[in-house]
Amino acid sequence: MRQLTALWLIASVVSTTGAVTGAAAEVPVQGYEIVRTYPHDTQAFTEGLVYRDGQLLESTGRFPSDIRIVRLEDGVVLKKRQLDTAFFGEGIVDVGGRIVSLTWRNQLGFIWNGEDLSPVSAFSYEGEGWSLTRDDHRIIMSDGTPELRFLDPVTLTETSRLLVTADGVPVEQLNELEWVDGQVYANIWQTDRIARIDPATGHVVAWIDLTGLFPVSERVDPLDDVANGIAWDADGKRLFVTGKNWPHLFEIRLTEAPAN
Repeated sequence: MRQLTALWLIASVVSTTGAVTGAAAEVPVQGYEIVRTYPHDTQAFTEGLVYRDGQLLESTGRFPSDIRIVRLEDGVVLKKRQLDTAFFGEGIVDVGGRIVSLTWRNQLGFIWNGEDLSPVSAFSYEGEGWSLTRDDHRIIMSDGTPELRFLDPVTLTETSRLLVTADGVPVEQLNELEWVDGQVYANIWQTDRIARIDPATGHVVAWIDLTGLFPVSERVDPLDDVANGIAWDADGKRLFVTGKNWPHLFEIRLTEAPAN
């Protein structure tokens, strides 16, 4: 999710050819069809992505990091709040008119006004912060490990954790999250894979393979410019994905996994 070279960390989940290896090989793999393509800021090192009323809430990493409100149709940044340069920004989620955001290694998160992005307050947590999403009752957080954390949406205190596995194998590098029709979708850092996770069991019920959506050969920095960013329009049933510094945001339709 950040500027590291430890590609070996994902070897237990996805092979260099994009195939799931070892015990995870039985999890079905879905493809995609592109429905529509939208502009995306190539300077946006995307860490968090949320769809809201025809707009996108997006958070970026690196220094400086920012949180922005983006018009979906043309990618125009309507509002932006820059973080202090001491912070590497991470995932965001909108909750009750507020935007909650994480930082990578500072163990500090922030709460922002959801309309003008003005600061409201801050909160602390242990370990690294990677991404956020929510269901109807809880905030869900990733930290790069195979565990998802569940937070109280009011106090932002941790209430429980869930181990994510694929055929019994813990899934490392859970990255950007999105709640989609009762499942948690998670980018797997430095891969073109999204895990569809059952929030009751932690089991990966399917992989989404985004290979070829934005070819590696066209990325300025293939190591860092990875797929990251999932947003769901629950009313319109539209799924959006992008990546760090990608020139496009894609609306996609999932295709069925082939029958065994």
